[in-house]
Amino acid sequence: MTTVATDPLSSCAAGNEPADTSLVGSEVPVPLVTGERVDYANFDYAASAPCLSTVQEALHAALPYYASVHRGAGFHSQLSTRAYERARLSAAEFVDARDNDTVLFVRGTTDALNLLARAVPDGCSVVVFSTEHHANLLPWQHRGSRVGHLSQLPLPSDPQEAVAAARAALRAAPEGPRLLCVTAASNVTGEVWPVEELADVAHAEGARIVVDAAQLVPHCAFSLAETGADYVAFSGHKLYAPFGSGVLAGRTDWLRAADPYLAGGGATRLVSEDGVRWNDLPARHEAGTPNLLGAVALGTACDTLRAAGQDRLHEREQELLTRLREGIATVGKVHDLGLWHRNHPRVGIVSFVVDGLPSDLVGAALAAEYGIGVRDGLFCAHPLTRGLLPDGHGQAVRASLGLGTTPEHVDRLVAALSELADHGPRWEYRDDGGHLVPVPDPRW
Repeated sequence: MTTVATDPLSSCAAGNEPADTSLVGSEVPVPLVTGERVDYANFDYAASAPCLSTVQEALHAALPYYASVHRGAGFHSQLSTRAYERARLSAAEFVDARDNDTVLFVRGTTDALNLLARAVPDGCSVVVFSTEHHANLLPWQHRGSRVGHLSQLPLPSDPQEAVAAARAALRAAPEGPRLLCVTAASNVTGEVWPVEELADVAHAEGARIVVDAAQLVPHCAFSLAETGADYVAFSGHKLYAPFGSGVLAGRTDWLRAADPYLAGGGATRLVSEDGVRWNDLPARHEAGTPNLLGAVALGTACDTLRAAGQDRLHEREQELLTRLREGIATVGKVHDLGLWHRNHPRVGIVSFVVDGLPSDLVGAALAAEYGIGVRDGLFCAHPLTRGLLPDGHGQAVRASLGLGTTPEHVDRLVAALSELADHGPRWEYRDDGGHLVPVPDPRW
């Protein structure tokens, strides 16, 4: 008879080597149109980060025991349930949740904020900045009947203006429940927002605050307890875990009182001809078969970053960010975007434009001619990005840093931008269904 460990998935939520921050595929070279192959310089972490090696190992360990969570009496189902709930604990520890907070597994930040938008009390007044990613903007604009009053604040010229504007908007809102929505770090500029001050203002005005931390938590630590935030949302795919997992964590009362986000199995306690009795949290808002592997991946990523030391990782990234911004400043035709003072704290995100070159052409040339991956466009934050663009530019380029970024990558990007600014692309490009491709393209 084969001997089975008491809990062969016990290491899944924590990862086998939680301090190992290596990334899957980090050493895979990419082809250039010139025929060369180079180390891929990934500057698109703000969109989706590569998978941590510890996450890959945890998923590999979980797959042989993969089964439905919370539903089965079988050994595999029991193991999967334990792994799923350990991952929930890992997520709670990652954001320093309070003892009475709940942690809900969702599909990502967008899903988390749509869930909260469905759970706020009827007639809730919502205050949101125009600087938000669409994930924390559109759920409130398309709110249906639950949100009674919406204030969308213009771009603030400095952090203190943001705090003052939030206070004024909350005071002007009708009596009743109120919610302030704010990003922790901008996905366009990387600028860090004064979350603690905004939380203090919200609470002083009898309101609550939800923080979109999708772009903050991959770069530095966040604490629900220390900031005083009522809710926080983040995504696994920004956090070095695969797509399809995320977290909404925070206070329980609104979430417990709301009808389930999705109606279905798992959310129900009893279904009869007379109606439905819904489960309590967290099952109430996790209907359907839970995403076990997504939860294991996200929990492992949380544990890995905590064990590696988020402060140490942040310091390393800040050195690379300074190197990049100082390098870009030496290229006269390249201008980085910012809402506030140039020295305001940022995470590893820089958006910029190049005089005389469309941003999609810059992005295409960086990829095809230099092996550098960036993002071009408006970054799902259209009001903010358009408000920051200089005259003559309709879009921007975004370079975002992560665990796999090296000084060589930064220097290669700066050198490539200098060449493009001075001489333009070396290759011809044409539009192919809305994006530019090199012609010819020998890489394929």
